[in-house]
Amino acid sequence: MRELDRIIEKRGGRKPRVLLHSCCGPCSSSVLEYLTQYFEVTLLWYNPNLYPQAEFERRFRTQVELIEKMGLTEEVGILAESWKHEDYLARAKGLEAEPEGGARCTECFRLRLLECAKLAKKYGFDYFCTTLSVSRHKDAERINALGEEIGKACGVAWLPSDFKKRNGENRSQELAEQYGLYRQLYCGCEFSLHRREEGDKKET
Repeated sequence: MRELDRIIEKRGGRKPRVLLHSCCGPCSSSVLEYLTQYFEVTLLWYNPNLYPQAEFERRFRTQVELIEKMGLTEEVGILAESWKHEDYLARAKGLEAEPEGGARCTECFRLRLLECAKLAKKYGFDYFCTTLSVSRHKDAERINALGEEIGKACGVAWLPSDFKKRNGENRSQELAEQYGLYRQLYCGCEFSLHRREEGDKKET
């Protein structure tokens, strides 16, 4: 977060524009609370990993609900893409048996960050970023390395962060509870869903 602090200190009186990829409403809550103090934020909803489509739609509705309940509808725009699960399956091909947090997850991060960077470049944003690092289950170092790599390739600046720090993850949970948000029980893809279901069977 120190590098992000330096960027905020150098911004002067203006609010730079950032395209923020969001993985879900609950995770984005504390991130939006923080970033909107210093940046003009547009949220990108691009999550082709989510499965099934009904889950994708439910999480998107929760995302919109959060922004409304936080009173940010006039402040935070939403750039939403439809369910493109084939994008994710193509990226995950050959990695289906990988453990959670392994190479398949890295490719999932890469897919979503690449789309965010391309759109940030297209629409003239100063930075692109993601909410993914707010979770203790996500490796912020890996996410930041991917962001830097993709940003250089696309010609747009990556906003480095580890949003779980400084009580960020706990704050996101507090806000999700405060606003009565739907909180999912698995990461999102069919592989994580099946592992969750298998674990539930073992416990019964």
